[in-house]
Amino acid sequence: MSSLRFKVVEEASNRKAIPVEIPAERPAAYYAEKVFNRQKMFEYLPRETFEALVHSIENKEPLPREYADSVAQGMKQWAIDNGARHYTHWFQPLTETTAEKHDGFVEHDGKGGMVEKFSGKLLVQQEPDASSFPNGGIRNTFEARGYSAWDISSPVFIMDNTLCIPTVFISYTGEALDYKTPLLRALAAVDKAATGVARYFDPEVNHVVAYLGWEQEYFLVDEALYDARPDLVLTGRTLMGHESAKNQQLEDHYFGAIPSRVEAFMLDLEIECHRLGIPAKTRHNEVAPNQFELAPIFEEANLANDHNMLLMSLIHEVARRHNFRVLLHEKPFAGINGSGKHNNWSLGTDKGKLLVAPGKTPLDNLQFITFVANIMAAVHRHNALIKASIMSATNAHRLGANEAPPAIISIFTGSKLAEILDNVANSASDDTIEVGEKKNINLNVAQIPELLIDNTDRNRTSPFAFTGNRFEFRAVGSSSNCGSAMLTLNAAVAEQLTEFKAAVDARVEAGEELNHAILAEVRRLIKESAPIHFDGNGYSDEWKAEAARRGLDCETSAPLIFDAYLRPSSVKMFTSTGVMTERELKARNEVKWEMYTKKIQIEARVLGDLAVNHIVPVAGRYLNVLLDNVYKMETLFPGEQGREMSGADRSTIERIARHNKAIIEEVTAMVNARKEANRIESEREKAIAYHDTVAPRLETIRHHIDKLELLVDNEMWPLPKYRELLFIR
Repeated sequence: MSSLRFKVVEEASNRKAIPVEIPAERPAAYYAEKVFNRQKMFEYLPRETFEALVHSIENKEPLPREYADSVAQGMKQWAIDNGARHYTHWFQPLTETTAEKHDGFVEHDGKGGMVEKFSGKLLVQQEPDASSFPNGGIRNTFEARGYSAWDISSPVFIMDNTLCIPTVFISYTGEALDYKTPLLRALAAVDKAATGVARYFDPEVNHVVAYLGWEQEYFLVDEALYDARPDLVLTGRTLMGHESAKNQQLEDHYFGAIPSRVEAFMLDLEIECHRLGIPAKTRHNEVAPNQFELAPIFEEANLANDHNMLLMSLIHEVARRHNFRVLLHEKPFAGINGSGKHNNWSLGTDKGKLLVAPGKTPLDNLQFITFVANIMAAVHRHNALIKASIMSATNAHRLGANEAPPAIISIFTGSKLAEILDNVANSASDDTIEVGEKKNINLNVAQIPELLIDNTDRNRTSPFAFTGNRFEFRAVGSSSNCGSAMLTLNAAVAEQLTEFKAAVDARVEAGEELNHAILAEVRRLIKESAPIHFDGNGYSDEWKAEAARRGLDCETSAPLIFDAYLRPSSVKMFTSTGVMTERELKARNEVKWEMYTKKIQIEARVLGDLAVNHIVPVAGRYLNVLLDNVYKMETLFPGEQGREMSGADRSTIERIARHNKAIIEEVTAMVNARKEANRIESEREKAIAYHDTVAPRLETIRHHIDKLELLVDNEMWPLPKYRELLFIR
């Protein structure tokens, strides 16, 4: 085994950058060439069909059925012209991945041959097996029927030789079994609610769009080293491994020069992204060795989420071409930074105005403060739920570590915006607000002083930070579907804006002037949501104590955090906005508990196997070498001299034996704890048992294995070590 380790390390060390076939044209020439966008629609569809489809997309209306066949015919012809041979409904089940079933463009021609055919019926709707995906008990094994239905707001694309049609996925009885369906509902809800409030400031607003700009962090590992680590292959993270003498402590990797092999991979990935219409823009080294980031330009949230899910599939394919494997796990290596997926979120009107960006006029800034206050109120009210939306067995490793947001949701505003919010909340009247250096500004419409977009610092310890014209939700995990966080956040904001508008309208109906009514409600929201506002160090123990005092949710157990979905306030929020029914919420929680249990279960099985069948035998063989040395030393030098000369080996023998014994005992205890937990019928109680009795033993076993790694002869150690995994040559 040791010879294999050295062989794969040598193979990884000798890798060279693989040349990338760079298109002769600039990116603008091939951007979205694999996407059936409006340019392609115009070219391949009859004019009437094109106009009907564009009208449906722009007005968020269903496409009339009579145009479906015409769209399908044009779409099929474009796909075939671009080399596609199959089509698939591409959807996002509750597995955090995507799903697809490929069908060929072929039908019988009635004469013993075949014709290439694709109908409107096949475009609009298909029937995947709803019982084979996580469904939380909504569908039994003998109740298999479910439906996928075309989402016309997200353009179809060609991946390899397959036409991919973005779709929702619902059960036969109508419940959502995916992330896209409730996300679309949440975006519709926030559109309606935010439009109502935005019209206070601009009556011409017709729609409000939620925007998302994700930042995807990831690790790269040489494929040969990856294949030699069963824990990486089966769980996505290293379940053992002592930290390297050099890791990120010199802070030399962040924004450092990109290794040539990695740069070739990044260029290849960017070209593929651009062909698929993913607006990849930024790339750089992240803090940890072998950690990198890719970020696109902002897009509408549903499209951005589709692009991120597509990227998470594409990145693996491109990486393999370059003899890499991508790790999207939130914490693949102990002792160094993990990976997140920062969700930069904002709201904007169809008139091109961002609602959470400061302006230069009194009305613009009143609008800005109004939306900021409502967002803060929504996050404050549902802070436990918003934390639950980003929690998972994998993200639990990252949250709370000294590189990521803590497992407490708070909002960072920066000193300038904090000062403005404080002055608005505590101003004596609606006509003057004290700002800056004790200066009063006379107002006609509750004027807020002019603000600049970048008048706030950044706070890397804040899970939800205002960064100038958006909020950065930093707590989202790198392997997560952004839809989980985005549907929850947008639904919560939609509920809050709806209540805000009702309160303002009631004041106006009672005779209060509109701007004064708005300011009165804003003032109330700022005061009520004050506990969520924190601009300090989110990593400190003092903040944990302070957050608890403020009444914020400080729970750290993932299975218990999921309970927030079923709180009465959460059920009311999701049902009142039309995003999810109580039945859908209960089903999703069953899935979350079940997925948590299964991931810990897999890790426990893998670690138990590696510990007993790989580590303990190797340590035992080295133990025999040392025992033989001691025996020979004391035979050659009898008496006290021999014992003194063999003392170091005797000490090592004792430590190895102690760690081996502890590993065997802990693995046995872990297996017994797993068996006991498996007998529990309730998915919630089973997940809690796995969290409380199984997961802690993973760390205990790892501790002893990592100690052995420092004691056992390097040439005998069976698995690639951190110093070999973490530095691409």
